[in-house]
Amino acid sequence: MTQTVRTRIAPSPTGDPHVGTAYIALFNLCFAKQHQGQFILRIEDTDQVRSTRESEEDILASLRWLGLDWDEGPDIGGPHGPYRQSERSEIYQEYAQQLVREGKAFYCFRTPEELEVIRQARQAQGLNPGIKGDLELPEAEVAARLERGDPHVIRLKVPDEGVCVIQDRLRGAIEIEWSQVDCQVLMKSDGLPTYHLANVVDDHLMQITHVIRGEEWISSAPKHQLLYEYFGWEMPELCHMPLLRNPDKSKLSKRKNPTGIHFYKRFGILPEALLNYLGRMGWSMPDEQEKFTLPEMIGHFDINRVSLGGPVFDVEKLKWLNGQWLKESLSEEEFLRRFLEWGPGEQGWKPVITHLQSRVEAFSDVIPMAGFLFSGYLPVTAEQFAEGRLDEETRKKVLQFTLWELEAQREWSKDQLFASVKALAQWMEIKMGDFMHPLFVSIAGTPNSWSVFDSMVLLGPDMSRARLRSALELLGGVSKKGLKRLEKELAQKDQPSE
Repeated sequence: MTQTVRTRIAPSPTGDPHVGTAYIALFNLCFAKQHQGQFILRIEDTDQVRSTRESEEDILASLRWLGLDWDEGPDIGGPHGPYRQSERSEIYQEYAQQLVREGKAFYCFRTPEELEVIRQARQAQGLNPGIKGDLELPEAEVAARLERGDPHVIRLKVPDEGVCVIQDRLRGAIEIEWSQVDCQVLMKSDGLPTYHLANVVDDHLMQITHVIRGEEWISSAPKHQLLYEYFGWEMPELCHMPLLRNPDKSKLSKRKNPTGIHFYKRFGILPEALLNYLGRMGWSMPDEQEKFTLPEMIGHFDINRVSLGGPVFDVEKLKWLNGQWLKESLSEEEFLRRFLEWGPGEQGWKPVITHLQSRVEAFSDVIPMAGFLFSGYLPVTAEQFAEGRLDEETRKKVLQFTLWELEAQREWSKDQLFASVKALAQWMEIKMGDFMHPLFVSIAGTPNSWSVFDSMVLLGPDMSRARLRSALELLGGVSKKGLKRLEKELAQKDQPSE
């Protein structure tokens, strides 16, 4: 009897659902279903500071909106639960302690200052600056420190010499020298595991047969393979997918492209079209047809046909493909129904009425006044930005600094947004009214709208950030050299004064 194919997606609930997560989930789902197997969703929430239940719910809702359904997961359960790592701490502790007892891992009491000295010393010797070398203490001292309750982590023992050979479905044998692999932390000082230990333990206990993930994990593969060897477990087959790229071939990131699934939903992209487009990222149908459904992709799927060249995520091409779906796949009745589902609806209009009712003189004023909330990018011009009191360079700095501040926001509320922007304006020594002009034009298309912070809450983080990016591009953007200079300036903002 052959083993049932089982794949998984394991997102971290630390921010907005990312199209990269959907991309990897799609290929895992297709591979599993092509082999009549099972697709599992697991939540990697070991980062207790950044992980939130709201983000987890967003991830689940976004993947379901796309039509990516799983066979086991935190919301539907299954025979290998729990499916949240935060609920599996005792399991990881047990396996970490096993490694220590067997001499395959060790307690590390080094302070951050001591670790930095080790990094610098290794770098001076021309070695990988990762943590490795003289880290262990004598057994008696370890026992005494544990007895005192001194802070510590558990680290993996890693060979100093030789080469680790990783077998990859798409790339063949990958060789990485052990000297380049650091002694990875397995259990943090807070008693929670790092991704590396939890990932291996969970994949084994959940009987994952194939790990299909992004190529950024190749450098971590030796640590994972070593853990499988230490535990005496069979390692799943690895397949590292090419990363999604911006049109300039850089790694897809929110600093250059909208990366949140919410943005594309809000923009009016059909879930079938977005999934279709992601399916074309490094893969194609045997007959090269551009438009296909998820069942069609599963029916013709062959992961060996994935191209390793970095697939380019181009929003304009996505819009073109979405247009084909709108024209060819929807009847007039279905188009109307889907449009009304996408639009604000009664509940969506309620928070807008608060700002509209005191400003309009007739219902015909509503769409001109509130239409910017239900548009994608706004047809603004450089002349509109020039109407403010700031010079061109300062306008760009305001937009760039505000964009970076908004990218760092974890709480998307009017009060929090206002506090961040006000602090930024004070730091830049710009009057609030002057500072706000380019923000109003970017977000609402006019300086004569209601509170821009209310508008950003109504638009949501993805669309708000995308409009600021679009405004920066319209104004010519900031050069790479200029960006580095601005990053240094912004880094000084939160430095304590002497």
